[in-house]
Amino acid sequence: MNEELKTFTISIYTENNIGLLNRISAIFQRRHINIESLTTSQSEIEGVNRFVIVVNITESQAKKIIGQFEKQIEVIRAYYHTEEETIYQESGMFKIKSDLLFEEPQIQNIIKESNSRIVTVNKEFFVLEKSGRRQEIELLRRELNAFGIMQFVRSGRIAVTKEEMKITELLEAFNNQ
Repeated sequence: MNEELKTFTISIYTENNIGLLNRISAIFQRRHINIESLTTSQSEIEGVNRFVIVVNITESQAKKIIGQFEKQIEVIRAYYHTEEETIYQESGMFKIKSDLLFEEPQIQNIIKESNSRIVTVNKEFFVLEKSGRRQEIELLRRELNAFGIMQFVRSGRIAVTKEEMKITELLEAFNNQ
């Protein structure tokens, strides 16, 4: 039975220990799975971090990977969710020559239509920030490419689930140990 590849958002709640990122990425590497996006931050509980990893895999692969993560000592809990089960965003920043902001009226239209915002302006450059889905950020990048982008960076996905996750109670119990 051939399963279809889907985009999954994997959330891993962990202690903050050195070397954990290497072990997490090794689990993907051993299975020849490319990580599309990886973000880590503090979770809703003090002292507990959350990795948000985006991968294109089958559901059976997702289940196996979650099992592997939970075998890691520092991992408190791991979950996987489809795109339909999450609310997610990414962020992109664009550094562009300042003279274009004033000399190219089309740039101002692009900024307005894309709902991006100007973060800073100086004599040499200005910086735009755009939050949204990856496709929206990529569209803005393609539009701005015609004018020359000095620098571009896009964050990994940040996501929350639509359904309540019972992780908070688990994390509070972990935190009170």
